[in-house]
Amino acid sequence: MKEYQTITEISGPLVFAEVDEPVGYDEIVEIETPQGDTLRGQVLESSDGLVSIQVFEGTSGIDRNASVRFLGETMKMPVTEDLLGRVLDGSGNPIDGGPEIVPDERQDIVGEAINPYSREYPEEFIQTGVSAIDGMNTLVRGQKLPIFSGSGLPHNELALQIARQATVPEEEEGDDEDGSEFAVIFGAMGITAEEANEFMDDFERTGALERSVVFMNLADDPAVERQVTPRLALTTAEYLAFEKGYHVLVILTDMTNYCEALREIGAAREEVPGRRGYPGYMYTDLAQLYERAGRIEGREGSVTQVPILTMPGDDDTHPIPDLTGYITEGQIMMDRDLNSQGVEPPINVSPSLSRLMDDGIGEGLTREDHGDVADQLFAAYAEGKDLRDLVNIVGREALSERDNKFLDFADRFEAEFVQQGYNTNRTIDETLEIGWDLLSALPKTELNRIDEELIEEHYREDVGEGAAAEPAQAD
Repeated sequence: MKEYQTITEISGPLVFAEVDEPVGYDEIVEIETPQGDTLRGQVLESSDGLVSIQVFEGTSGIDRNASVRFLGETMKMPVTEDLLGRVLDGSGNPIDGGPEIVPDERQDIVGEAINPYSREYPEEFIQTGVSAIDGMNTLVRGQKLPIFSGSGLPHNELALQIARQATVPEEEEGDDEDGSEFAVIFGAMGITAEEANEFMDDFERTGALERSVVFMNLADDPAVERQVTPRLALTTAEYLAFEKGYHVLVILTDMTNYCEALREIGAAREEVPGRRGYPGYMYTDLAQLYERAGRIEGREGSVTQVPILTMPGDDDTHPIPDLTGYITEGQIMMDRDLNSQGVEPPINVSPSLSRLMDDGIGEGLTREDHGDVADQLFAAYAEGKDLRDLVNIVGREALSERDNKFLDFADRFEAEFVQQGYNTNRTIDETLEIGWDLLSALPKTELNRIDEELIEEHYREDVGEGAAAEPAQAD
């Protein structure tokens, strides 16, 4: 192994060095500083006689006298089932005081794309225990469903709630040895120490850590490490899913910090910037991460992704949410107005969408009435919200009795269906029963999106005759 002392330039997180032999893209590098510290890096660009290296720990302490060694291999993640219950830093090193990881094997963190021919269509329900997701924007195994939030909104609380509560319902029914287990991979990028403590306290208090692997990249860690963290998390997820048969839910927060790291490194490389200063290849880079979700034919496990991103300035046309929306299968939108009203979690179901929902619900998956109930709830809530605008102009007295019922429905929908707190875990049956309670306050003739047989079976006549106000007041 050759050792070079040919560093020519240091720029931000990048080191440029001269070489006299070909060096591979993404090859791992060790840099030994004059103080005796060894830092790790990765080849970002290789041309005749010159390589640029991104240093994971930052370039502090590196000068022209530092030694550079090329290890001849790309970065690999040591994977084993024993990772469950462990907490690692953004580079995959244990930080929980536990024993060293003894891997079963080491896998390349870039991963391999799933062959489209072998990719199974996602269509099995994952229960998150959150009504606004399970009832209206259902998550299915193998899907990638991002949460679009804003700065200061409680997306971390929602992420923790999903990590705690997410289950595969049919796996709960039988404890047979052949059933697949459920695991959560939690990848945090650029979060504050306070947020990290909050995450860890919740994981340990609720026992969710036992079935989880946590990767922590803090705000004061190098930006370059943020590019590695999600790839380490997804490599671990793929190993547990496709080689050990787990159903794995990957939660990545915050993808905005990841994209800011891409922009920082692009600026250090003096690349021509794209939209709003982000690299032109950001779409490709995000797709490489998101497309690692899915199911493979003949394999028991699955990888489901819930990336979380904060939209700068609450702008859903910003490049980060815009590109994410192109790649993923829907989005869960958090709403600042609902949050200010005290709704927990403040999910706005109207602009939210799960493109794979129709294939993951219904008889044999959730319940036969699920699709019709969700459609009717969407329609009634939309009408109620339109009437709110009208009330601001003409006053409530000018509305008909029918319109007043839809207006009340919109208020109750937010107060009883969306509002549930961060510690309430609702089954899909409980979610749908709440939906029927709300719909029964409307006249039967208005339920035009539900099959008549389902109305006869589930409609509550006592509520429909005007008793709807009593349980609402009791709450």
